[in-house]
Amino acid sequence: MFKLSEIKELIKLVDATSVQELEIENEGSRLVIRKPGKSEVVQVPAPQAVSAHIPAAPATAPAAPAPEPEAPAGRASAPAREDNLHTIVAPMVGTFYRAPSPDAPPFVNIGDRVTEKTVVCILEAMKLMNPLEAEVRGEIVDILAENGQLVEYGQPLFLVRPE
Repeated sequence: MFKLSEIKELIKLVDATSVQELEIENEGSRLVIRKPGKSEVVQVPAPQAVSAHIPAAPATAPAAPAPEPEAPAGRASAPAREDNLHTIVAPMVGTFYRAPSPDAPPFVNIGDRVTEKTVVCILEAMKLMNPLEAEVRGEIVDILAENGQLVEYGQPLFLVRPE
């Protein structure tokens, strides 16, 4: 079984190199790390397989702005984007949870003030619960993921207006 710290380190190493795909098998577990753009589909029969997608390196030419994400069901449309907002992104692939348990209140809501050490959510990966801290002082402006949603590495989760 792979440790979360090992997976994070491997993702960083693959991201920093020209390697497009890395596949490792260890004690019956199989890990596949693949950069986007790889058209080949790899079937992974091992039950403990993990696949991580790494965002492509930014282009040197300016790209067209990304379309606005749709607002999750049951919520008003997202506020207009501000240039100075800090985006908290998923540091790993996992399941996004807004609260420590199903019956507990969310860690943060829109309008809440956070500090660098405020836990904003939990990401579950390989049955490990990983708290994610804001790492910036400010106000939560938007929550971009739904509770229980599978999120990808680098996926935006929160928008914070820094103080």
